[in-house]
Amino acid sequence: MALSTVLHHVKDFDAFRKVYDSAAPMQQAGGVTAESVHRMAGDPDNVLIIHHFDSLAAAQTFFSNPALKEAMQRGGVIGEPRIEFFE
Repeated sequence: MALSTVLHHVKDFDAFRKVYDSAAPMQQAGGVTAESVHRMAGDPDNVLIIHHFDSLAAAQTFFSNPALKEAMQRGGVIGEPRIEFFE
């Protein structure tokens, strides 16, 4: 089992969440087995996302998908996200 954490700022959380939710089929096809979205206390446009995968290889493959980067841009992600992997 592996998990990823993604930390980034977004322009508008509600707009981001709509795009994030619309990407559920991409997550399922990419091997995401569970997910959660969290907002930083005091900074609601600072977002932490946790995805679970069956393997580290599946997680790394998911994040190399160009469609994911495009979805992040549509969702209003500001700057480069911080993505980390854990086993």
